[in-house]
Amino acid sequence: MNREERAELVQKLQIPLALFATGKGLERPWGAAAGMADEKAGRPMSADTPLRVASNTKTFVAATVLRLWERGLVDLDGPIAPLVDPLFNDLLAAAGYRTDRITVRHLLNHSGGLVDHTDDPEFFATVLREPQRFWTREEQVRMGAKFSAPLSEPGTRHSYSDTGYILLGDIVERISGTTLATTVRREMAFERLGLATSWWEIAEPEPALAEPRARQFFGDVDATGISASMDLYGGGGLVMSVRDLATLFAALFEGRVFDSPDTLREMLSQGRHEGAANYRLGISVETVGGAELYSHLGFWGTAAYYAPARGIAVAGFATRREARDTLVSVIQQVLAAEGWHG
Repeated sequence: MNREERAELVQKLQIPLALFATGKGLERPWGAAAGMADEKAGRPMSADTPLRVASNTKTFVAATVLRLWERGLVDLDGPIAPLVDPLFNDLLAAAGYRTDRITVRHLLNHSGGLVDHTDDPEFFATVLREPQRFWTREEQVRMGAKFSAPLSEPGTRHSYSDTGYILLGDIVERISGTTLATTVRREMAFERLGLATSWWEIAEPEPALAEPRARQFFGDVDATGISASMDLYGGGGLVMSVRDLATLFAALFEGRVFDSPDTLREMLSQGRHEGAANYRLGISVETVGGAELYSHLGFWGTAAYYAPARGIAVAGFATRREARDTLVSVIQQVLAAEGWHG
């Protein structure tokens, strides 16, 4: 796919969109963008425009846990009961969760039977009603425990849970002795990889040279000013540009993050629970057009893909939540045009 074809692909959609592609399978990285990052301010989208990537953060939290695992600091198959904050353990136990049987691996692949606190209608209603409200980690764990009893026995069924990744964020902090933001930055080698437009909101200052964040929309709601605390503690939290997101995806799957290739194999290992085929340890695995692809999506309209057979990472942002499916289609078109089968 040449430069003109890329530009035509994003322009014809008539939505604010940015793409960046990199990886060992490309002769050189490239980016393409269309529309405005902030129409009122007259700022166009670019490959360096940062946005909240929401659940794309989960991949890097999972990879951070695996970095701790490869150094012997955490047992993936050990129970979470002695690892999480005792208050969280008590809240979960009171709600019927067997934290002595839920393992770190179960949290990573969403098979612990944990509810997702964001499924509680009251959560999003409060977010929209009180956009500046500061949410704590404890409030969100408490909401999840109150919202529902266990959805399944640990290790039996996939059930996506932001609450589970909040617990992972807590575990990372307790093991590392420092903040989740600091640990992810260090273990994912942000500085070494040159991720100049990536930061953890609230916990870290915005990089001095970064562009302002793009405005992001949820239907008719301008969600840009909603407190980052609603999605901050491991299920989300990172702000990144598409350049940085694609760069980190390529580094992760091309052996520039983990010390050992065995760690990546562990990340991609498939569990035995129901629904295990499509979600591994912080990463989705799917077959599209006969090609295996690794990916993760973010709530507000972000997506990152890696085609291992071809060695190409593509990340994309749309500023509107409802355009995410279109964004995924565009990324898959790009990968197909680049020859995702290798």
